[in-house]
Amino acid sequence: MAFWIASSPHNHNQTATSALMRLVIYAVLPGIFAQWYFFGWGNIIHIALAITTALTCEFIVLSLRSKNKTQNIKKQLFDGSAILTAILLGICLPALAPWWISVIGAAFAIVVVKQLYGGLGNNPFNPAMAAYVMLLISFPIQMTSWQPPLDLINIDLGFANTLTTIFTGFTNEGYSVEQLRNSIDGFTMATPLDTLKTNLGQGFTVYETIEGNIFSNNLPSGLGFAFGWEWINIAFLIGGLVLIAKKAIAWQTPISFLLSLLVCSYIAYSISPDSSASTMFHWFNGACMLGAFFILTDPVTGATSTKGRIVYGILAGFLVFIIRKEGGYPDAIAFSVLLCNMAAPLIDQYTRPRTYGHQGSEK
Repeated sequence: MAFWIASSPHNHNQTATSALMRLVIYAVLPGIFAQWYFFGWGNIIHIALAITTALTCEFIVLSLRSKNKTQNIKKQLFDGSAILTAILLGICLPALAPWWISVIGAAFAIVVVKQLYGGLGNNPFNPAMAAYVMLLISFPIQMTSWQPPLDLINIDLGFANTLTTIFTGFTNEGYSVEQLRNSIDGFTMATPLDTLKTNLGQGFTVYETIEGNIFSNNLPSGLGFAFGWEWINIAFLIGGLVLIAKKAIAWQTPISFLLSLLVCSYIAYSISPDSSASTMFHWFNGACMLGAFFILTDPVTGATSTKGRIVYGILAGFLVFIIRKEGGYPDAIAFSVLLCNMAAPLIDQYTRPRTYGHQGSEK
């Protein structure tokens, strides 16, 4: 993920860019803390692995590209863009995924998606989401091995035990990741979106899925989101609102995205509540709030004009709903982001403001 203070042809301020990166990193911390609280140390370990890999790859590429420019390499290396990309990727990975997943993903994001296109500000696709999609397609088993919340397992997954599991595939007690996922009455853990899609395909209704889901049965609110996932999304929502208040991101993209998802899910739920989830289920499950405020708002790969951001957000919300409901993958944030990245230049072409002093052509 890359952030610039202004799009071309304005000059880029490296210091301001670094400050903005730090602000975004600070804003994403509540979501990371919520992940740690409900799912343990796994994502923090993957974030650390991804950051180390991203900085190493960035240094190697910059060194090969810029000879005898040590100071310039240092500025680019620590402008925060590589670190933020690694953090976003680490957040999205299953907590107990093997260590090489985060290493391969971070290397792909930096070397292929970012630096191959010329570095910060030149990448057409969001590096973190492109890497996530590559991992999901290449390693579907490892990328769908979701860990149960800590309160629902009987094994102590502290830092050392989680680290051992990530690097060896087994806990200190000898349990595999698959055994951890099946440790509760033989129930296999999955994200709520994945559980809903699977059950709907087997003929169950939305109500039956929520009532029979061990996640929602342990949820104090009783709204059928999932144990932990709603609070993680709320944490990312809080961080996103801070970014809007600080004017670090434009509000048009996340708001139009959430409203688009609201309209689509409300219409579908009104027509067929047995086969369509509610708006709140869509909003507070998966990577919805993370995508809305921290990924879609990337000005390098997104639309730049005010009208363009609105269209961009509406398109993203529509794609997320369609893929979640009709597609083969339960959570569609990454796929919708990449599709919107491809559409961003066309959106800007038709929504950019008229050049000052120019008049429209006469009919």
